[in-house]
Amino acid sequence: MGQQETVATSLADTVREGIGASLAAVDADLARRYPGDPGTRQPVHTVYVPGDAFAADTIRSWGDQALAALDEHAPDAAALAAVLGISDELAGPVYDRVRAKLEREPIEDLRIDFEDGYGVRTDAEEDAAAARAAVLVAAAYQDGTAAPYMGIRMKCMEAAVRDRGIRTLDIFLTGLMEAGGLPDGLVLTLPKVTYTEQVTAMVRLLEAFEKVRGLESGRIGFEIQVETTQSILGPDGRATVARMIEAAKGRATSLHYGTYDYSASCGISAAHQSLDHPAADFAKTVMQVAAAGTGVRLSDGSTNILPVGPTSQVHDVWRLHHGLVRRSLARAYYQGWDMHPGHLPTRYAAVYAFYREGLEQAAARLAAYVAKAGGDVADEPATAKALSGYLLRGLDCGAVDAAEVARLTGLTRADLDGLAGR
Repeated sequence: MGQQETVATSLADTVREGIGASLAAVDADLARRYPGDPGTRQPVHTVYVPGDAFAADTIRSWGDQALAALDEHAPDAAALAAVLGISDELAGPVYDRVRAKLEREPIEDLRIDFEDGYGVRTDAEEDAAAARAAVLVAAAYQDGTAAPYMGIRMKCMEAAVRDRGIRTLDIFLTGLMEAGGLPDGLVLTLPKVTYTEQVTAMVRLLEAFEKVRGLESGRIGFEIQVETTQSILGPDGRATVARMIEAAKGRATSLHYGTYDYSASCGISAAHQSLDHPAADFAKTVMQVAAAGTGVRLSDGSTNILPVGPTSQVHDVWRLHHGLVRRSLARAYYQGWDMHPGHLPTRYAAVYAFYREGLEQAAARLAAYVAKAGGDVADEPATAKALSGYLLRGLDCGAVDAAEVARLTGLTRADLDGLAGR
């Protein structure tokens, strides 16, 4: 008793050792290419503001306009629930959290746009706007008014606008350095990527900036916008977006789907361009498979239908936007774009309802898994990872509180991080 029993085997140790040696390169490649979730907070949305429209009070202004829209078109929980089809049980908690979010942190990720939303200006004008953006972003992080994530979208790497995009990025990053350094929440967006060589060029550009400014290699990452058919399927029949992730050499932070550019490149008429079009679903499925396990996150696109006008019209757009956000969440696209302050109430209502309505079931399943208590679902480690990730995303955006998650699961934030593989 107490001693390990010997069992009979047939293979010599050299067989096992030989197999291990033959797969060593594969082990290293898996670790490099598929490091898993980065363990950081992912914003639920990205707000794009043209470079000339961005101001020191933009974030607060968007929050105030969103609150005003609620006051006018859905002044209480019952009114918003009736418009969006939220259950009576969730109506109060969701509405209260939406209002609190709009008061406290109306924008989670803000991108100052120097591409389509900004257009073509004189060099002097864009130089001034890029320098001004750097000053305002630096000041926002210093005085505590910044969004958790902020940065710019430069012009793309196509020949006609390449030099302008590089100069704008240089001015913006240099301005941040001169103002005290790059903030932790810095995010850069490279649009209209068609060839992997454009990603390679972006890497080269950032490497050069880091070297000149004495920054750690790899300090600056960037998002890749998937807005063209070539970024999904290349002329060689291969999934270009997977090659782009590899070409980024660990700097790619996320893939953002560009609803209208991609739809147009597919020849879809303007009336049918939407993030729920079958062509969009195909592109986003390819993106999802390419990014899985790499640590590169996904963002859905936007709707350009704005909630403005009389209440009946606003309600129609709110229902549309709410449904699109819910659809994306169910498809594991946990981030999307918002183009108007009036989109914020339905963004947060959809997100909060999504996480609150599944809270008790997810918590119970995770608690049973940890306790090995069984139940009516046979969950495995991969499912426990998904369940803990679901709870963590709910915590990050404010949909649920740490205290209620701890009460329902008996787990700490650190426990959830461990189960989620962060």
